This record gives sequence, C-alpha cells and structure tokens, in this order.
Amino acid sequence: VQLQASGGGLVQAGGSLRLSCTASGTSFSGKNVGWARQGPGKQRELVAVITRGGNFNYADSVKGRFTISRDNAKNTMFLDMNSLDPSDSGVYFCNVRDDFSDSWGQGTQLTVSS
Repeated sequence: VQLQASGGGLVQAGGSLRLSCTASGTSFSGKNVGWARQGPGKQRELVAVITRGGNFNYADSVKGRFTISRDNAKNTMFLDMNSLDPSDSGVYFCNVRDDFSDSWGQGTQLTVSS
C-alpha cells in the first residue's frame, strides 16, 4: 500500500489550499480515510476523517475551515483548507485504515505565514 500526498506549500494567513492523497495497492471501500498533522514539537493529531460508514469527523481546531472529501473511483482523498492560520502549519499525513491495516502517507509540508 502506498499513499502519495501532495499539495502542501507556503501560504499566507487567511489563505486556502487543497491537499490531495492518492492510494495505490488498496481501495477506500470499507475503510476510514483521513488526514492528520504534526506541528513542530507536537504530537500527530487527526484533523479530519471520513468513516467507512460515511460520517465526517473534524478536530475542533479545524471545524468550519477544513473539508475532507474522497473520490473512491480514483482512490484519492482531498483536504480543502480555508482561513489558514500559522497554527495550522505542519506536516500533513493521509491515512487509510480498517480493522486489519493502518497505512500512512509520507506527509506534505504546510507552512502558513503571518
């Protein structure tokens, strides 16, 4: 299983960005898909998930600003981020998991400048 994340970069505060993650060697069907981030000196935190049942869950810190979506036919997930703040900076990782496996992408860096 390989997850390839892309779309990170340098953005000014208040800006927007879309992250993408394409999976190979697995499908999203029947799995939870999500995004986590890890800021400098911080633990990795899950920020957005689509559960296998189709529920959308967000961390309080990103609710109303971030939107997760997926295209099952293309095995690709997205994270649309708006109203970005410097506290959103970090490495963003995509994740696909079920009862038997837990796969992570290599991460893509987001830096939000003030």
